[in-house]
Amino acid sequence: MASTGWNESATAWIAEMGDLGDFGRRFVLDEPMLSRVRRRAHATALDVGCGEGRFCRMLQPLGIRTTGIDPTEALLARAIALDPEGDYRAGLAEDLPFPDQSFDLVVSYLSLIDIAPLGRALSEMARVLRPGGSLLIANLTGFTTAGMVFGGRRPRGEDKHASYLDEHTSQVTWGGINIRNWHRPLESYMTTLLDLGLGLRHFSEPRPHGGPPEKVRRYLKAPYFLLMEWEKPAA
Repeated sequence: MASTGWNESATAWIAEMGDLGDFGRRFVLDEPMLSRVRRRAHATALDVGCGEGRFCRMLQPLGIRTTGIDPTEALLARAIALDPEGDYRAGLAEDLPFPDQSFDLVVSYLSLIDIAPLGRALSEMARVLRPGGSLLIANLTGFTTAGMVFGGRRPRGEDKHASYLDEHTSQVTWGGINIRNWHRPLESYMTTLLDLGLGLRHFSEPRPHGGPPEKVRRYLKAPYFLLMEWEKPAA
């Protein structure tokens, strides 16, 4: 299996995120993600691809018992160091080590782009979700991932979005981080989730609510995040 780059990039990732997260998390996604969580009474949550545990720690003050799972040992070690009483486990999204209907809330916070077997991963997330529970997803838009290339540059004259409708991977590099991300058109996500019998409760493309003005201006020209909340039908 080809390396995803996460083991090699973990130290740089931890430095990039810091305590508060990067621009996209801190100023675009965190507040709308938490707003969706606050609308419902969740007792338990699973963060799939929890990384260094940042969003698990953000959910805990809401009275939610959190579990984080991630395949990258160095990121899990950081999560445990920051939250020694937390529940953090090594594992893959496509093979979740939990019984059926274990959680009220399952979160994928910018982790689907790292997962090759999308269908198996989403099926597993739906499996461990209790009836009536929420699957909360933050993801990069397909128009963003279609244009990703190694070092952030395409050859002159090449159409940035020529491969939008075809699934493919790209090596993405910034700040000492070098990871492999998956591009998929929005249809791939929507069709898979609908086929699992989940119902869409919320869809949005959040606007920044602060941050460096130049980054805000650049983001507003071409937003690159979307947020979805899906509900598992009650039994």
